[in-house]
Amino acid sequence: MKKKILSLVGLLPILVGVAFGQAAKPVINFTKTTHDFGQIEEKGGPVSYSFAFSNTGRVPLILTNVVSSCGCTTPEWPKAPILPGKKGVIKVTFDPMNRPGPIDKTITVSSNATKPLVVLTLSGLVKEKAKDVADLYPRKIGELRMQTSHLAFTRIDPDAVVTNKVGIINTGAKPISVRLSGVPAHLKVSVTPSSLKPNEKGTIVVTYDAKKKNDWGFVVDNMSVLVDDRASDDCRFTVSATVEEDYSKMTPAEMADMPTIKFDRTTYDFGEVAEGKAVVYEYGFKNLGKRDLIIRKIGTSCGCTTGAPSGTIIKPGESGSIKVSFGTSGYSNRQGKTITVITNDPKNPSVVLRLTGNVKPK
Repeated sequence: MKKKILSLVGLLPILVGVAFGQAAKPVINFTKTTHDFGQIEEKGGPVSYSFAFSNTGRVPLILTNVVSSCGCTTPEWPKAPILPGKKGVIKVTFDPMNRPGPIDKTITVSSNATKPLVVLTLSGLVKEKAKDVADLYPRKIGELRMQTSHLAFTRIDPDAVVTNKVGIINTGAKPISVRLSGVPAHLKVSVTPSSLKPNEKGTIVVTYDAKKKNDWGFVVDNMSVLVDDRASDDCRFTVSATVEEDYSKMTPAEMADMPTIKFDRTTYDFGEVAEGKAVVYEYGFKNLGKRDLIIRKIGTSCGCTTGAPSGTIIKPGESGSIKVSFGTSGYSNRQGKTITVITNDPKNPSVVLRLTGNVKPK
């Protein structure tokens, strides 16, 4: 009995110390944890608010981290310890540019306080700015402004002829003429009007003839926009399209009657090779469908890689292969190349093969 009492007496200082250590923590108290900016202008510039707090504990308060919910909100906080009884502020700045609508941002404060996480909240409303010429026509070529310099036609049927347009405006003080050069045969391009008065608007109309293009998959054409018959350093105008058949209206029975491509594998890791040594691999596949499989096109991610099919028409039940070669000269370390195979398989019209490995430099 005496031994038990002595043991408890010996533990008493430890227990008291633990209890004191648990109690001796800083306490963070914010005056308020929410702030409403009200209605602010999108073009009015950043706005700030300082959340005031105090340490009502008995030991120094240390803010270990302050994180906002998005990059548009930037917090500033004291890095030095806040002594007992002292105060501090966390200044939060919100940038409303390109963020019209309600404000709903949070700032999470981490510290060594009894409550280790505190969430601060910002609210309000950003009034959308009135769009000016620079917003409506962001692409600038001299005094000419365009809605975009990349006209995307997305998906086009291989026999289709489609038209799209881009708005333009003359922001200069003098009339300008506008035309395009380097127009390929499958595109018809017109500028209306071809001469623009100051502040006059116009359009560049592009008609895409996919049959004349005679290509498959994602294709890109580049032209130049000439202002007063002059080409500037950055006058490129790009037209892109994805040329592929539309299988969306096929019935399940029709789909089941079409070809089906099935690769043995779609990825290959060649391990490590010395720079200058070509990597060659054949991706095997089989036509599991009921009609002839047609290899429409094989595209690669760079000129260093080529892909060649064993044949372009594969009968039902027959096998084929895509022989891929990667020239490693000028390459080093980890490499990843892709080969896109476009076929008439309606379920998998585009299959991506991947070639990876490490090239050891000379």
